[in-house]
Amino acid sequence: MRESSNPIFRGLSKENRQAGAPAGFPQQQGYGQQGFNQATNFGMGAAGAAQGFNQFQQYQQPPQAPYQQGAGTRSMTIDDVVTKTASTLGVLIVFAIAAFFLADSNPGLAAPLAIVGAIGGLVLVLVASFGRKQDNPAIVLSYAALEGLFVGAISFVFSFTVQGVSAGVLISQAVLGTVGVFIGMLVVYKTGAIRVTPRFTRMLFGAMIGVLVLALGNMVIGLFTGSVGVLRDGGPIAIIFSLVCIAIAAFSFLLDFDQADQLIRAGAPSKAAWGVALGLTVTLVWLYVEILRLLSYFYSSD
Repeated sequence: MRESSNPIFRGLSKENRQAGAPAGFPQQQGYGQQGFNQATNFGMGAAGAAQGFNQFQQYQQPPQAPYQQGAGTRSMTIDDVVTKTASTLGVLIVFAIAAFFLADSNPGLAAPLAIVGAIGGLVLVLVASFGRKQDNPAIVLSYAALEGLFVGAISFVFSFTVQGVSAGVLISQAVLGTVGVFIGMLVVYKTGAIRVTPRFTRMLFGAMIGVLVLALGNMVIGLFTGSVGVLRDGGPIAIIFSLVCIAIAAFSFLLDFDQADQLIRAGAPSKAAWGVALGLTVTLVWLYVEILRLLSYFYSSD
């Protein structure tokens, strides 16, 4: 069974096989704390890294055999994936809306909400991935709540700093862009326009590692220069970098869809759908923030 570049899915399939024999802002007025910028840079860099971390051994894994279900255990279906993913995204959206309005009523809360959400979400992703707890609904929904705080706070910051466009317009465009990319890549996967092959996976994994190295390097440079770095300053290089990140996040959906499909075909237990929901949510958050950032560049240049 081919494994995803998403470590959440990778650990999920490995665990079932044994048992069954996740970023920065433009420089802001009123929100220019360097620590805030670098912390959010780190949070989104880590979210992006979560798409391809720890994959060097994926091609040495033996083929996946059908899972042996215990008494009363139901196999995962596409309905399970849809239901669990919708529940996870529902929690994220509720907390994102709450965080946005909290920051709107008290702008000083934007920084702590974003930092707590980014770091807390990263910790839970690591716990789920390396602790083999991807199918734990409490961890998945807690991650959604923390990422909701991050998404709501960062959406407020971008909408506050971008002049000439309302928050509703900016956020709506970012949401529509994210949904459009998700649906588009689902169509691409279902039609077989791009096939998920070992070579494709290796190439995408290499691109993810490259983006991670560049993001971390930019963050280190920013720590010494007191800026957000050339990759996040809204210039031509920053625009290109965001486009590359968006493309990588979009193509990673193909690997995630393929992994979910393989789990269903192999008869994975229904609780594995929580791991699929977690992996897709990580990718969606990364994609949304990159699209939001890119839109802020364009509106700021007007």
